[in-house]
Amino acid sequence: MARSANTTVAFIGLGVMGFPMAGYLARAGYQVRVYNRTASRAGEWLETHAGEAFATPAEAAQGAEFVFACVGNDDDLRQVTEGPDGAFQGMGPGSVFVDHTTASANVARALAAEAEQRGIGFLDAPVSGGQAGAENGALTIMVGGDPVLFERAKPFLDCYARAMNLLGPVGSGQLCKMVNQICIAGLVQGLSEGLHFARAAGLDPEQVVEVISKGAAQSWQMENRYKTMLAGEYEHGFAVDWMRKDLGIVLDEAQRNGALLPVTALVDQFYSEVQALGGGRWDTSSLFARLTNVRDFS
Repeated sequence: MARSANTTVAFIGLGVMGFPMAGYLARAGYQVRVYNRTASRAGEWLETHAGEAFATPAEAAQGAEFVFACVGNDDDLRQVTEGPDGAFQGMGPGSVFVDHTTASANVARALAAEAEQRGIGFLDAPVSGGQAGAENGALTIMVGGDPVLFERAKPFLDCYARAMNLLGPVGSGQLCKMVNQICIAGLVQGLSEGLHFARAAGLDPEQVVEVISKGAAQSWQMENRYKTMLAGEYEHGFAVDWMRKDLGIVLDEAQRNGALLPVTALVDQFYSEVQALGGGRWDTSSLFARLTNVRDFS
């Protein structure tokens, strides 16, 4: 059941994900306080949503029962939580910080320990579903932390989630997101090679997908990306630069836990080649462009 409309929450980071996520909280009737590093972005958010913008994360967090964040990386996350202007400085005992950033499990554990010293709860809660999932309120949320805090957070997360699960203690959400990115990297590379092979063999790739998508080869990537891949359209979706950041986190964690990730490491190298083609901001499905750049079958 949703909390009272008088409940005050804060949202830090109004990028392509955070902007609509904070909007869903506002539409649910919560009193939303926002902060964004570029103040004009917060101004844009206020043009279409009820709430209030603040100059620092600490100011936005004051009086909030829950503070949500969705920023770029570990360094960005530390910047908006620690120090005199960080959210932790403005949060009161008993409040909860929910981090939607895709970051390392190590930074989640470190910030959770600092939060605990301040009497603040902490959940790491990275999301999957991309910009479309955020805009449609249909994200999948992978959570690490205390079960009691998770239950408290559920009414808020329900505003923009289609699914959520508690995976274990703090850091578990980030580890689960790493699994998500490992699987996506392999799937996109496999789809790229399949479409590339179909063209080289003289088949109609769209007809091929029409058939194989009804069988065991079916995937979200196949259903949602094959047409744009075949058209050479990549100006949408989750950027290669972001995926390389995520895969860097994955490979660092694999070095620590001993997991063998040869395919993931190889796909990460392939993404570096896409960056060299000028595709850093292209969708991750642009792995196909790397193959067609070698031999163009269009």
